[in-house]
Amino acid sequence: MTQNQYPLWRYLLVLAITVLGALYALPNLYGFDPALQISARRSAPVDSALQKTLTEAVAKAGAELKASEVSAGRLLLRFKDDASRSKAMTALHEVVDTKQYLVAFNLASATPEWLKALGGKPMYMGLDLRGGVHFLMQVDVDEVRKQIEDRFITELRGAFRDKKVRFRAVSRAAEGGIDVTFLNAAAKEAALEVINKDFRDLLVAEGPASDEFPLKLTPKPAFVVEARKTAIKQNLTTLRNRINEFGVAEPVIQQQGDSRVVVQLPGVEDTAEAKKLIGATATLEFRMVDMAGDVKSATEGKVPPGSKLFQRRNGGPILLNRKVMLTGDAIVDASSGVEQQNGEPAVFITLDGKGARNFARSTREEIGKQMAVVFIEQVEGRRVEEVINVATIRDELGKRFQITGLDNADESRELALLLRAGALAAPMEIIEERTVGPSLGQANIDRGLSSFVVGFIAVCIYMLVYYRMFGLIANIGLALNVVLLVALLSMLQATLSLPGIAGILLTVGVAVDANVLINERIREEIRRGMSPQAAIHAGYERAFATILDSNVTTLIAAVVLFSFGSGPVKGFAISLSLGILTSMFTAVTCTRALVNLIFGRRRLKSLSV
Repeated sequence: MTQNQYPLWRYLLVLAITVLGALYALPNLYGFDPALQISARRSAPVDSALQKTLTEAVAKAGAELKASEVSAGRLLLRFKDDASRSKAMTALHEVVDTKQYLVAFNLASATPEWLKALGGKPMYMGLDLRGGVHFLMQVDVDEVRKQIEDRFITELRGAFRDKKVRFRAVSRAAEGGIDVTFLNAAAKEAALEVINKDFRDLLVAEGPASDEFPLKLTPKPAFVVEARKTAIKQNLTTLRNRINEFGVAEPVIQQQGDSRVVVQLPGVEDTAEAKKLIGATATLEFRMVDMAGDVKSATEGKVPPGSKLFQRRNGGPILLNRKVMLTGDAIVDASSGVEQQNGEPAVFITLDGKGARNFARSTREEIGKQMAVVFIEQVEGRRVEEVINVATIRDELGKRFQITGLDNADESRELALLLRAGALAAPMEIIEERTVGPSLGQANIDRGLSSFVVGFIAVCIYMLVYYRMFGLIANIGLALNVVLLVALLSMLQATLSLPGIAGILLTVGVAVDANVLINERIREEIRRGMSPQAAIHAGYERAFATILDSNVTTLIAAVVLFSFGSGPVKGFAISLSLGILTSMFTAVTCTRALVNLIFGRRRLKSLSV
């Protein structure tokens, strides 16, 4: 092997990577079709009959339908343009039962089926390119602390009763923390033993000396921080489940900072519907009815210890035990339907293993007594609790059971949906909202592509004029760099945004810098009197260390941006990081392969560089 030749396998490797890169970048050339996505809210059929009905309605409205397809339980209608899609949306609202089906705007990939079969997919487009709604939500940190304290209060009462510790009261203090009072000093000492053994996440402080023998308990800061992190993670999961149920395509749901969540819903134009979707919360609690308590006295403020006053949905007040037998956290599935005996709307619930065991044990001990189902939801930031059902426990309840007492079938469907998606672990408030129209998104795409094309052409002209033949080779490497970068972003299903386009353009500059270093080094070696072949070899070999150093430092900066940034900053960092890797490959390996093929076997007296 001579100085400027590669072995065959290396040429074949470069060729294979080039072909694969072109293949997986290709789906981005086909673009997207304006589309409408019709999905069932629960169990309504999405089949060829529905497809025929809706396509006829669209044709009658004068909308130009490009294609229709049923897949994954959803009907997708593709249109020629946005105007046709808008006409179709108006027509479908007249024929589609919105209680059974959800009609949502979408953009459907126009990639051919043969390319899809090979795994080819276009990049996702971000909100700034596609249009939609953006929400910045703040998690109520104070409510997380209250929930922690309420849980500890319930657990402390149960532990004290089990250990026969005689306490007066366990309650949350107005300024935060938990106040506990006892009947005597011996009970206080016994309680301290229980707390030190079983409640190590509580800080214990002596209260002011009195005949109530008080203790002040406070959750440890580290425990509160961890609970807040867990609550935010659960909220993220809940929001994803809820949005997936409604069929919003390619949503962006991610944490920002330590107490905020960003939600972006591409293609959604109705902000009121979006707010209802992401802000809705509902769960259930199962409590035993306090049959011995006096409801009338409770309404006057004399609520018995261990009980809590609730309001029936279709009746008066009712006393329930404070102890919760089961919460919505244990629900793994919920479906709406009709109760067979009376034909009333019902929700059929399935519990997880732990919840089923605990519920079976609790109901086994309460057969013959009354149990209430408490429906809890957030309405305009307020927690609303109401009893929707009271029934006598006839037998042990296990993994599957049903609840009734709902007003209508719509409410049973909505409750089932929210229970399947899960309850928000902590309340969230929308502190910022933005709407990006599709026209603005297309304008952003046009501007972004125009800036990229102009920048790329300017760089190519400069390289061609200044370095001639080696400039042409560098331009081929630049084009291949862009192709490979787009292919990687498509394979990773990254979300392309305007900052991402900026990252791609910056990558071109980084790749050009590497070619400039190589070409200038070759020129320098020729001026020193080296032969053309030796100058090519020395130029690539000696420039490599400088190229590696500069790219590594840029990569470190990109990693830092990705680690500490959010949203658009992450998009820029991803494009830049991948671009650095592809530019190293194309600027060094691919251009060297071309140079070797063109000049490697020739006797050269001079170089066009």
